[in-house]
Order: sequence, then structure tokens, then C-alpha cells
Amino acid sequence: MTGAVRRSEVRLIGGVWKRSKLPVADAPGLRPTPDRVRETLFNWLGHDLSGWRCLDAFAGSGALGFEAASRGAAQVVLLERERRLALSLNESKQRLNAAQLRIETVDALAWMARCAPASFELVFIDPPFDTPLVEPALALAARLVVPQGFVYVEAGAALQPAALDGLGLALHRQDRAGAVHFHLLRRADSR
Repeated sequence: MTGAVRRSEVRLIGGVWKRSKLPVADAPGLRPTPDRVRETLFNWLGHDLSGWRCLDAFAGSGALGFEAASRGAAQVVLLERERRLALSLNESKQRLNAAQLRIETVDALAWMARCAPASFELVFIDPPFDTPLVEPALALAARLVVPQGFVYVEAGAALQPAALDGLGLALHRQDRAGAVHFHLLRRADSR
């Protein structure tokens, strides 16, 4: 967005922390999920995620993970390799007294590769658009999500059907808001 003023915070749109603000650092590739997209996503999922285990694989501002926790998720793991961003996430966690959140300063793909299968009801994949991380993250997320669980993917282009081949995931919903293409995928009962 040439010439646009960079937002320095995002606001949570639902749940117990509705209207709480999260800081957004000025970092290369960091582009928080827009409010309209988050609102649509959580309308698709239902507003109550009570008991869900969620993974925000490329946390950045933490908007997706904090939104899930605000809506009742029992456990939310936020992965962020940039130390400065992880420190900001920890500060927001402390400020909101968000005990159900765990922030890991790690490479998302390496962490996901080590994680036990079927560990989450929902996995968020929203890497920087200028990186080739969507497809490898999608392959790893497919094994981390429980049967009938969801994988959310945000990218600069629509997912091609071939990207889902052999993963046991099916497109559940998709939409676009400006340059943001977002997809909600669902894992089949068996693989």
C-alpha cells in the first residue's frame, strides 16, 4: 500500500476482549488480518469457540489467535519467529491476563513438523504474502488438525485446487477482501 498510513494497532472484534487493542509493529511483511475478514471468518466458525485448541502459525500482531481466545478457545498457541513481535505478543497476553495463550518464538514450519498430529481444532495460516510459505504450512497443518477441524488460510492469491491434493482437506468457504484471499478448509473424518 504505497502512500497509506500504517495502522499501529488492531482492535479485537468479539468475545470477552471485544474492543481491546493489540499493537502492530512496523515490520516487513506484517499485515494484520483486516477487521472485515476476521468478522467474516468468525461468523463462518460460529462466535463461540469454547474448548477449542487453536494454533496461530504466523502470529504477527496476534489478531487471529487473540480473537480465538477472546471467543472462548481453551488453548491458543501463537508462533512468531521475530523476537520483537513475540515480546509484543507476550506484553498483550499479560495486559489481557490471557492465561490460555502460549507464545513460542520459533520458526513456524519447524515447530509444526515436530507437533503431535490431531492437536488442534483450528489452525490459522497467514504468512507474509511475499514468501512461499503457504503450501508447506498447509501440508503441515493438515496433519495437525483433528477430523472435522478447520484450517484457515490467508494469502495474496486464491488457493489452487491442486494445493489441497492428498491433504485430506476440502474447501469449506472462501472470500476476498481487496488483496486478501481467505479460505476456510475442513478436514475430512478419515484420510
